[in-house]
Amino acid sequence: MVIPPPVRPPRILKFLKPYILKMHFTNKYVSAQVIHSPTATVASAASSQEKALRSSMESTRDVAAAAKIGKILAERLLLKEIPAVSVSLKREQKYHGKVKAVIDSLREAGVKLL
Repeated sequence: MVIPPPVRPPRILKFLKPYILKMHFTNKYVSAQVIHSPTATVASAASSQEKALRSSMESTRDVAAAAKIGKILAERLLLKEIPAVSVSLKREQKYHGKVKAVIDSLREAGVKLL
């Protein structure tokens, strides 16, 4: 069942940030995705679970893997012509370690952070 996004007036949509970066870390994998908030769809995603990426990584869960996921996600965003994203951190996530690695590699690859 697909739940449609809420209908918002155009004056509110003008102030919403359309693309939001969300990150998820488990004990085995690192994943990040960019969500288009007006339509509630995934614009682009990258994960260390992908078979093509697993062979090129030494570990799928450390800071180096997080940096590589950020770089790959940035390349995919720039191919889809998405120049800027906004970062959404959960309460327990701090700008440190894997979170910092993903965000810094996105910034280095040319994606602007709002």
